[in-house]
Amino acid sequence: MKLITFDDARVGRLELEENLVIELDVPSTREYFELEGKVAETGERLAYSDVRLRAPIVPKKFFHTAGNFAAHHEELEAVDWSHPVHKGIVFFQNIDAIIGPDDEIVYPDQLTREMDYELEMLAVIGKPGKFFSPEDAVEHIAGFTIFNDISARDIQRKEMESGVFSFSKAIDTFCPIGPYIVTIDEVPDYQNLAMELRVNGDVRQKGNTNEMIVTLPHLISYHSPQIFSAGDLISTGTIRGVAAIQPNPFDFYLKPGDVVEAEIQGLGVLRNKVISWEERYGEPAPQRVDW
Repeated sequence: MKLITFDDARVGRLELEENLVIELDVPSTREYFELEGKVAETGERLAYSDVRLRAPIVPKKFFHTAGNFAAHHEELEAVDWSHPVHKGIVFFQNIDAIIGPDDEIVYPDQLTREMDYELEMLAVIGKPGKFFSPEDAVEHIAGFTIFNDISARDIQRKEMESGVFSFSKAIDTFCPIGPYIVTIDEVPDYQNLAMELRVNGDVRQKGNTNEMIVTLPHLISYHSPQIFSAGDLISTGTIRGVAAIQPNPFDFYLKPGDVVEAEIQGLGVLRNKVISWEERYGEPAPQRVDW
């Protein structure tokens, strides 16, 4: 099943080949998972081409994972971070920063000049739980979606002096996810999916979920002491090719006008355009507040 949120937060099942959306009688996709999918249809049928996709879910918790792809881990060693990026780094994403497919990423030029991209797969938790083994982890996975982890590298570099990062990835509109949630029964080989991120049609990142250092069941088990709720999201780390590691990163950092397409085999394409602060708000960005 492809589960979507559309128009004014309606929930539906997408029949892509038939260009059809079947509306479900539930207020949100998170509640869909809380109800274990035991949800009726409303009887409403809509053409997929006539609906506006939104972020497929707003979770209760959004777990970040860093340094989980071998090639990306190696390329990070070339960046002059004050602290190494080890596997097992865990932090929380600001869920208010979530945007959906075709929503615009706002470039906050008062805050950053180094806006980067990171293609990641998100696992969606369907069954709550805590302190479970990797062998039991699969039964807690409901499905998958795509995440573009937008990062302000200049802010992140400063944060890394304390060995942590959060602000750099939590700015308004910095969390595009979508376009839909694909349930795990449609993704049996989730540990072998091609991944590609493009900016204005140029391939910037290319890899595969089989490059993970820590497999998905192990990763989900590792997170489980923090307590899973139905509908929670877990990122799995990014692949090689981010702008920050390039010899000339300022030729690769995102800027207003860029169109980013994040694609994972079987999970669709998440497309977002970067726009300026003035284009969004009609006035110059406010002065940066610092300390």
